[in-house]
Amino acid sequence: MGMMRLSAAPSKVRAGLVSLRVVNVGALTHEVVVLPLSVGQAAGERPTGSDGKADEAGSLDEASRSCGAGAGNGITPGAIAWTTLPMQPGRYELICNFPCHYAAGMYTELDVTR
Repeated sequence: MGMMRLSAAPSKVRAGLVSLRVVNVGALTHEVVVLPLSVGQAAGERPTGSDGKADEAGSLDEASRSCGAGAGNGITPGAIAWTTLPMQPGRYELICNFPCHYAAGMYTELDVTR
C-alpha cells in the first residue's frame, strides 16, 4: 500500500438502495468509483495502465463532484460528494482512480449483505 488511503464506515451494508457520502479530508482532489470484486479478487489487486489508472469497466457509479451527487471533475479538499445506487449482495471495491492514486493505496472493500 502507498501513502494514500480510502476507508468506508461502515464497511458492510445491506443490499438495496445505498447512499455513499464521501468526505475528502486530504490535501489533493479525489473521487470514489464503485467496482464489483470478482470471486477470489481482493481490493487493491487491479492492474493499472501506463496512465496510472485502473480499468473502470463494470463501474456501478461514482462520486466525483464537489458538493454534489454523481460524476464530476473531482472532490476538492474539504468538500463532500455523494452517490445513491441500488446494490446487490456481494463484494465491491471503492477506489480513487485519479492517476496513480489507486496504486498509492486509495481503495477499500465494501461488503453488501442480504
